[in-house]
Amino acid sequence: MSNKYFFRGRISDEKFRLILKLFCLDIEAKKVAKLTNLNRGTINNIYQKIRERIAEICEAESPFENGEIELDESYFGARRVRGMRGRGAKGKIPVFGMLKRGDKVYTQIVKNCSISELLPIIQGKIEPNTVLYTDGFKTYDGLVNYGYKEHFRVKHGENEFASGHNHINGIENFWGLCKVRLAKFRGVHKKSFYLHIKECEFRYNYRNQNIYVILLNSMRKNKLN
Repeated sequence: MSNKYFFRGRISDEKFRLILKLFCLDIEAKKVAKLTNLNRGTINNIYQKIRERIAEICEAESPFENGEIELDESYFGARRVRGMRGRGAKGKIPVFGMLKRGDKVYTQIVKNCSISELLPIIQGKIEPNTVLYTDGFKTYDGLVNYGYKEHFRVKHGENEFASGHNHINGIENFWGLCKVRLAKFRGVHKKSFYLHIKECEFRYNYRNQNIYVILLNSMRKNKLN
């Protein structure tokens, strides 16, 4: 059976569209398998391919131009181990994020949050003459020296979380949404974490649009493989 959306798919176009619609509604694979009378492994495979396409869409986004950009990092993984505190607590995955106010967010898994690790990402995604907002983390010292118009900082260490227009509430709110969403999976394997964080990014960026239509059109142009 030929499927116009999935190169190796052996299900009808109609059933594939149903699965995609349920995915977009954030219905877990176990329930979708029951609703469609398909094997759980088949649904897991399709969900994996959809997430791979989502990651491709996210990575193809244009760099942030002008505007006001919030920068921040967050850590995902098991609950904090007793005695291990601070940024980069043992066992957690560091993720760097950039959010353009009123627009989209971009995330990238990093080895650490040093300036040597984060600066190439910032320069690769954010155009010069952009206004940046960060917390007081030392990695963000001296960003104006790299051509950025202005750099404002909120000092969380001094219990300062917002001072008028100076805050990073947008990116922090995004991190919160990610962690709430990922918690429902009761643990995400490190190998698949990238796809899940990109799915969070995609759902946030297109929250005011019909993601089912966006994904279906993408698959019509280029089948899942």
